[in-house]
Amino acid sequence: MNGLPLSQTLPHVSLRQLQIFETVVRLDGFTKAADALHLSQPTVSMQVDKLSKTLGLALMEQVGRKMHLTNAGREVYALTQDILGRVGALGDLADELNGVIKGELRLAVITTAAYFMPHLLGSFVEAHPEVQPRLTITNRAEVLERLRSNQDDLLIMGQVPDEIAVKAYPFIDNEMVVVAAPDHPLAGQRNVSLKQISNARFLVREPGSGTRKAVERMFAVQDLAIIPYMELGNAEAIKQGVMAGLGISVLSRRNLGLELSNNHIVVLDVVGFPLIRRWYAVHLRDKKLSLVARSFLDSLIADANAAMIKD
Repeated sequence: MNGLPLSQTLPHVSLRQLQIFETVVRLDGFTKAADALHLSQPTVSMQVDKLSKTLGLALMEQVGRKMHLTNAGREVYALTQDILGRVGALGDLADELNGVIKGELRLAVITTAAYFMPHLLGSFVEAHPEVQPRLTITNRAEVLERLRSNQDDLLIMGQVPDEIAVKAYPFIDNEMVVVAAPDHPLAGQRNVSLKQISNARFLVREPGSGTRKAVERMFAVQDLAIIPYMELGNAEAIKQGVMAGLGISVLSRRNLGLELSNNHIVVLDVVGFPLIRRWYAVHLRDKKLSLVARSFLDSLIADANAAMIKD
């Protein structure tokens, strides 16, 4: 960047200003950055403005209703990412040399993983009490948005996106089964065909759900299609609908422990099921994981391998 008097300006640039600027650009907005950093929007705007004045460069410009990076802003953003990455690496190195695993661990998981991830996270935090977990549970669309904007260390999902360059680590099986109320006409029948259940009232997740996509592909192979009777936003709502006799659905067996043990829900014997998928821990391909994130990822994979050996 021509004309940038580094020796004069760098002493007045704080890491906090760089962090705020990086967050504004990464999350594409001052409001989102303020929420993520737990600051007011005026504070975020003021710090970005101070950084711009200190450097003597216009970093952002308003076009219509949106703020965009200037050419100088893009260069400063690239350098900011590098600086913050190196500062983070310095902290990781110090912790690693001291044998300490601590700091924030930011995870985002799709709602269907909410039934087991808190237990895995709890075991890790128990072993490493200086870790500060930050767990976000949301739908697939929001998880993908968080992945694109690099808001988390790791994301847990059942279907790896094709449209984003990522690294994905499978760690446990996700056994999908067809479920119904105990008094459903298909309960207790053997070798129920896909055609039979395609004619049943089906409760499904919202469009874009990984489970829904996998089931629809399975039916499409046999030139069948599911006609949704109801679309519901999460697995818990679907379970309640199934138990109320509103219809059948496909859910992860890991989410059904209490309902199956209490005979509130039954698993139908459907040809082609259970449908075995995997749960994946995912991050952007070029992302450098912190020591905490690497350690948690290692624990997920180690626990999965131990379970396979046990089985």
